[in-house]
Amino acid sequence: MEKILLIFNYLNLLFFQRDDYEYDTGPAGIFAGGVVLVIYLAVIIVILAAYWKIFVKAGRPGWEGIIPIYNWFKLMDIIGRPVWWVILLLIPCVNIIVLFIVSVDLAKSFGKDMIWGVGIFLIPVIFLPVLAFGDAQYVGPSAKGNEIKMS
Repeated sequence: MEKILLIFNYLNLLFFQRDDYEYDTGPAGIFAGGVVLVIYLAVIIVILAAYWKIFVKAGRPGWEGIIPIYNWFKLMDIIGRPVWWVILLLIPCVNIIVLFIVSVDLAKSFGKDMIWGVGIFLIPVIFLPVLAFGDAQYVGPSAKGNEIKMS
């Protein structure tokens, strides 16, 4: 039991750390750390389930959507972008722009408009599950034909 309390206390200190604050290492602090952990895990599970379902809707195996980095490569296939765009996702500042474009392309690949893409970019915990578990159907890669020709 003491180990569990120490873990919750550590998470509380990790998420609520401030220089001018006396840390509450009592039951209230442990409870707050536990609440943050539960919310964090719930968001992760919702996002993973949404990616699984999105990949299945696109005709891919669902497990491809939950493997880090690998899912980016497969997502580029789904939206019709070249796989070298994954490298752009690893470059700071550039990745924000690329992620916005990928979000819009994902929405368009499922028959939604640009506003949906903005929603996926800004609030993925809401828009990805609605896209995944809603009535949206995969209509094909939206970015196909938009690739930059290097010849």
